[in-house]
Amino acid sequence: MALSSVTKTSWKLQDMVAHSSKVSSLVLGKSSSRLLATGGEDCRVNIWAVNKPNCIMSLTGHTSPVVCVQFSSSEEQVVAGSESGSLRVWDLEAAKILRTLMGHKANICSLDFHPFGEYLASGSVDTNIKLWDVRRKGCVFRYKGHTQAVRCLAFSPDGKWLASASDDATIKLWDLTAGKMITEFTEHTSAVTVVQFHPNEYLLASGSADRTVKLWDLEKFKMVGSSEGERGPCVLFSPDGSCLYSGSEDNLQVYGWEPDRCFDVVHVGWGKVADFAVCNSQMVGVSCGQMNVSLYIVDLNRVKKSGSLIQGLSQDDKPLAVPTSKGATLRRNYERPTTSCSRQKRSPSSEDEHDDKESSAEITNPDDYKEIFQPHNAILRTPPKRNETFPAPVEDGESGEVTPVHDKVCTSSNFSKAPNVSSTPVLRVEPTVVASIPSHPIPAVIPSTRNEPVGLNVGDFLTPARSGKTSVTADEEALAQIRKGHETMCVMLTSRYKNLDTVRAVWAAGDIKTSLDSAVSMNDLSIVVDILNIVNLKPSLWKLDTCTTILPQIEELLQSKYESYVQTGYLSLKLILKRFWPLISDTLTAPPSVGVDITREERHQKCKACYKQLKNLSNVVKNRADQVGRHGSMFKELQLLMAPLD
Repeated sequence: MALSSVTKTSWKLQDMVAHSSKVSSLVLGKSSSRLLATGGEDCRVNIWAVNKPNCIMSLTGHTSPVVCVQFSSSEEQVVAGSESGSLRVWDLEAAKILRTLMGHKANICSLDFHPFGEYLASGSVDTNIKLWDVRRKGCVFRYKGHTQAVRCLAFSPDGKWLASASDDATIKLWDLTAGKMITEFTEHTSAVTVVQFHPNEYLLASGSADRTVKLWDLEKFKMVGSSEGERGPCVLFSPDGSCLYSGSEDNLQVYGWEPDRCFDVVHVGWGKVADFAVCNSQMVGVSCGQMNVSLYIVDLNRVKKSGSLIQGLSQDDKPLAVPTSKGATLRRNYERPTTSCSRQKRSPSSEDEHDDKESSAEITNPDDYKEIFQPHNAILRTPPKRNETFPAPVEDGESGEVTPVHDKVCTSSNFSKAPNVSSTPVLRVEPTVVASIPSHPIPAVIPSTRNEPVGLNVGDFLTPARSGKTSVTADEEALAQIRKGHETMCVMLTSRYKNLDTVRAVWAAGDIKTSLDSAVSMNDLSIVVDILNIVNLKPSLWKLDTCTTILPQIEELLQSKYESYVQTGYLSLKLILKRFWPLISDTLTAPPSVGVDITREERHQKCKACYKQLKNLSNVVKNRADQVGRHGSMFKELQLLMAPLD
């Protein structure tokens, strides 16, 4: 049955632990919007399919943290730059290292593949830009001119120019054929972090730490637009070039130019977005924190992307006139070659093999790897450009059922139909279920006490005599099923151990508030649950300061599908209400004091913040008391305790 009317504009699609240490770089494949590459301080590059829980491939070889990654335009190759200044290029279809490129003397800050042929540009903290011929394993040209780190590089769609953005607050435009700088833009007042060419016209967009997004005419070499208010955003032109998307802290802005105007602002909640890509009617955005990566979806059908200027007033309800011919555009269009360059694969020489002997491409998810990078029909290689949209979650108050989807392979037709992936407690990692093995439906609330993993039928692994079945799952299939989630389990356990060790170190120093803050900042509810279970055993550890930090986390716990999380949130909220509600109530209802009492004023502000958070929680408690069934008694008890709030 299809979902009932869905009205969400944006939603979180997926959370995952991407590396065993901090994620230091990531990029989405712009061709399909369905591939993600992440680089980490563990010196690895991991390749993911969007909305799939397991890593497809893990690329090794770097000996220092990976600080920059980039896909080729065809998504058949990926390049990674490290802190040491080395570059490694992998062939994803062949699942092997293709080249190791050495030459930079410091961190790699930026990378981009040439749109045609086998060329690659890299920028570094050493202020140099290098153009590499991947086939010949050599540096073709070096561009010098920036005085600080080169933060972003972008080739023009026709492949003739290269734009570079730097911490020195300048943007430089280079002519690749002549090997020299064409022009320089200096209107930014702080580090320029991103540049992006218009897909058709001679227009360039840039984003800077000076909180502006600027647009540059590449025929007249002058600024034609500037929008203010966002620090160091990501920018991306819409595929048709009609508007510019700017991603910043928790928001997506949609801009027009000549004249400057903002068509729409959408609150997404993705934190500091690191990259985004557009596919059909949806935008995929990705952000990271510590070892975790989060992906978000924005429904662009619900975002205003056009407007017109009438008598000096911006009328956003009327679309811009679309040019009817190439000559009708405001600027020249890029002239692209009529034939594409055929890619000739070249096997590494013996010298290459010697240099790359420590590099490898470990396929961790064979099913998805074969389906994406080695399909039977070469024409349909990839996730194709016309993908089905990612389904939006049902909003509160809506009802609907989702047709179950077997999580077997990621094909062209079912790539985006996989169910949304969310973080789960480490001890509840569910192995991917092979289609030939039946599984029990996952309950709405997962009980804290059970004797078998959710999503796995233990009876399938018993002998026929014990299970009462005439056939038994082959040992190979059973082992394959178990192994499939093993690496994910190990990574999550390692991540959880490191996070807990960090919190323990702060706790040992006697700073309970800071240790709770650090647990919350890790964006891992399992860590928060572990800490709360300790604090709940000794109520005297609760302070008014800690309440303001923990109450938003309790709201998430009370809405969790895991009974153990709900129980921890229930106990924490119960202790807070019993211990602090009288203080909060008395403080907020007390008459104003005479004179200035700083301590009293601080306490009043804290109590006011707690009261606001408790009011939000009271609505959650009311809803859960009606929905949870056998757990309703917990929420009904909380309702009674929170009655004075009403």
